[in-house]
Amino acid sequence: MARLIYVYDPMCSWCWGYRETWLKLQAALTDKLSIEYKVGGLAPDSDEPMPLDMQQFLQQTWHRIEQQLGTKFNHDFWHTAQPRRSTYPACRAVLVARQHEKEPEMLFAIQKAYYLNAQNPSDISTLANLAEQIGLDKTVFIKAIQSDAINALLMAEINAARSLPIQGFPSLVLENKGEYHVIPINYLDWEASYQQILSLI
Repeated sequence: MARLIYVYDPMCSWCWGYRETWLKLQAALTDKLSIEYKVGGLAPDSDEPMPLDMQQFLQQTWHRIEQQLGTKFNHDFWHTAQPRRSTYPACRAVLVARQHEKEPEMLFAIQKAYYLNAQNPSDISTLANLAEQIGLDKTVFIKAIQSDAINALLMAEINAARSLPIQGFPSLVLENKGEYHVIPINYLDWEASYQQILSLI
């Protein structure tokens, strides 16, 4: 059976912009192929504040996505949170959730916290609260997210994602009979991607 690999980062703003279209595409494809999520790991662990030029670049990106796609953002984040350029904690959080079959729920919880509620998913405390909200045991989650096992899993997954023919996040790669096909991301028209995928399986 063919598989569609969705490569994303929980703190990638374009992935947030793609969310509604991706959900429609995924729903249409559920009975036609297997769907696999892979985290790409945008930015490694850091306790340093995000540099101002990076903050300005990301604020501009949020505005651009808002204008182009109509996606909602809470821009208070840049004034009330302490931004850090670190997405690996959020990536580990979705890997812990995956072990409990709650990866999509954790992804959405992180995106809502970050983009709508101005919370910082670079912080373990934020991620632990979100884990509890989606029904995971908070203490178990904190132990897991800080474990060597989850970190090893993350490094392996980042390497696997980077070995795919992708150029950033979000990315879609169709694997069929050992061949890999890049499916261009269409942010507003899921049916265009759907037709292209059908033609390849």
